[in-house]
Amino acid sequence: MIEDDYTEFTLMIKKKTGIDLNQYKEAQMKRRLLSLRQKRGFKTFIDYGNEMGKEKALFNEFLDRMTINVSEFYRNPERWDILKEKILPQLLKEKSELNIWSAACSTGEEPYTLAMMMKEAKIKAKILASDIDEGILEQAAKGVYPDRSLKSLPDLWKKKYFIENELGYECTTLVKHAVAFHRHNLLKDPYPKHVDLIVCRNVLIYFTEEAKSRIYKELSDSLSIGGILFVGSTEQIFNPSQYNLESADTFFYRKIE
Repeated sequence: MIEDDYTEFTLMIKKKTGIDLNQYKEAQMKRRLLSLRQKRGFKTFIDYGNEMGKEKALFNEFLDRMTINVSEFYRNPERWDILKEKILPQLLKEKSELNIWSAACSTGEEPYTLAMMMKEAKIKAKILASDIDEGILEQAAKGVYPDRSLKSLPDLWKKKYFIENELGYECTTLVKHAVAFHRHNLLKDPYPKHVDLIVCRNVLIYFTEEAKSRIYKELSDSLSIGGILFVGSTEQIFNPSQYNLESADTFFYRKIE
């Protein structure tokens, strides 16, 4: 009964929002949403889905739980150091200005890290940041974070690009204006084209293998020849050539044709 109820719920969500829950790993997603449903006191997924259609706060909470918005600035510093010291110089051999996309950007730490890196290196760049969750994007655009989100950030950057206030640490206007936020569903919406660097980290682990493969193809198609895809530390692509990619370094892949 619960199985049928969940299946009907996924159809309801897809019809109302365009979000296809079947493209996410079912056991993980169902467990996550069942916990949230029970927390809110709904006996069935259908009751939960119907109420979600009436209450925007309930829907935003669903999106937040579905997408697992966990992030921080300069996450896995050694990877960012490779981007700064090896990957960016390679990209700049061919380009004087970079088109960058932070896909599934969550609360904005990743694209703002990119913006600060570009400022430090005096690189001209257009940075697009996207996520499926509009509420999260609104939060990201405010650019305010607790101290723990900045724990891996170089101290110089923290002093230079943040203002401490009663809310926490707020990105300077210079950094905020460097990033354009936009809602985007990786499973449904058209992808941008002619991108030089795509950063898509720690999100594909939640998708089925079929969905993951489709997203990798779309991400590859978004890249310019020679462009780079930067993925998370649990998302190594074991056969990159099937997506017209080659390894540029660990967790970095170059578009080859």
